[in-house]
Amino acid sequence: MLHMQTDTPARTDPTALLEHVIGLARAQGADAAEAVFSSSRSLSVGVRKGAVETVESDEATDLGLRVFVGQKQAVVSVSEFSGRTLQRLVERCVAMARLAPDDAYAGLADPVLLWRGDGVNLDIFDPTELSADALRERALACEAAGLIDPRLQSDAASAGQSFTRWQLLTSDGFEGRHRTSLSFQSARLIATDETGGMERDGEGRSTRYLSDLPAPEATGAIAAERALKALGARKIDSRTAPVLFEPRTAKSLIGLFLGAISGPSVARGSSYLKDKLGQRLFAPGVHIIDNPFRPRGLGSCLYDDEGVAVRERALIDDGILTTWLLNSAAGRQLGMASTGHASRALAHPAGVSAHNVTLIPGTTSPDDLMKAAGSGVLITSMFGPSVNSDTGDWSAGASGFVFENGELTHPVNEITVAGNLIDIFARLEPASDLEIKGTLDTPSILVDGLSIGGK
Repeated sequence: MLHMQTDTPARTDPTALLEHVIGLARAQGADAAEAVFSSSRSLSVGVRKGAVETVESDEATDLGLRVFVGQKQAVVSVSEFSGRTLQRLVERCVAMARLAPDDAYAGLADPVLLWRGDGVNLDIFDPTELSADALRERALACEAAGLIDPRLQSDAASAGQSFTRWQLLTSDGFEGRHRTSLSFQSARLIATDETGGMERDGEGRSTRYLSDLPAPEATGAIAAERALKALGARKIDSRTAPVLFEPRTAKSLIGLFLGAISGPSVARGSSYLKDKLGQRLFAPGVHIIDNPFRPRGLGSCLYDDEGVAVRERALIDDGILTTWLLNSAAGRQLGMASTGHASRALAHPAGVSAHNVTLIPGTTSPDDLMKAAGSGVLITSMFGPSVNSDTGDWSAGASGFVFENGELTHPVNEITVAGNLIDIFARLEPASDLEIKGTLDTPSILVDGLSIGGK
């Protein structure tokens, strides 16, 4: 066995730490290596009925190492950085790689595709930090603003922040680093009517900058409005009818689309869209954009988790499916280049994820779409989705509102909605009410006929 250096760089110098473990890996016989350093800390306060219920503080510092020995690979991680620990980390990782099966698609990212150090200022780090007392007051304000009616009581409210530092280094010379921040708040309320019927609903927001969060009072007010509107929900008969998905539920449909164009799923042949690249999937005029350069975006970045430079892409361009979401391995398996969508946890090889995805809005308001549809159901909540990955058959439990003659009439619960996603994508119509809030944003979506299961 090779003699290995046991001196450890200072814990506060991630670059030296990453260089150290990559050097150890190469000395142990790894043909290539990739190391990631991640440091995070968070603080959140939860309240209920005017009193603090939880205070959660977390700090974590971890290092992940991926090594390649020929066409074999292994990944390990560690949260303690003594010389002995790092030596064992590298020895174990290289030994695991030697025992692993050959993977013809394993390897570092293509050097031609790597980020070269240029790009826009994404503005994704806000140093503003609140104390636990300030977070408590913010959470209490969210809760208090929601208690506007004697029929309402608090289920929970919270406020918090997190800060992350991330750095990637590879044996072929790539280096990238970034810092991110997140501030968040939420309120969830229970509404009870005179018959004892109960409904829960809420509102929550997360932003890179504390100053971009809505006022706590706005969060509480939205939660209250949603919970009160849901009172009096009842079952309906099964039917086939137009369904309008409000943005909170509409984005789950587009999320299912993103999952189906995941490169690893396509490469395995386990996606119902595996034969649809370059074909019309949505109606003409429908566009779905992935923009990694949105200032202060929750999914903004200059490169992916393998160092590949990212770019804005139209995933759906005028209804046509233009691309898969590819990391390096899936790209090689499909005979294509990585699209810059690698996403990895420290203890696992890269998967894929999108960045900031937007379904471009249409020109018709949700109210006008309901009027045009006549009668149907507005879906405001979904749960327990089921998808057949081979066929695209989909169903989910749901609640919302019945509308007749274009007007909301009464709340409804304990229903299911079902259909085939390929058919749903082809027929959906985006409304005009887009708001940018997260990593996946859509306006309301109308589908002119879905199976609705009721009593």
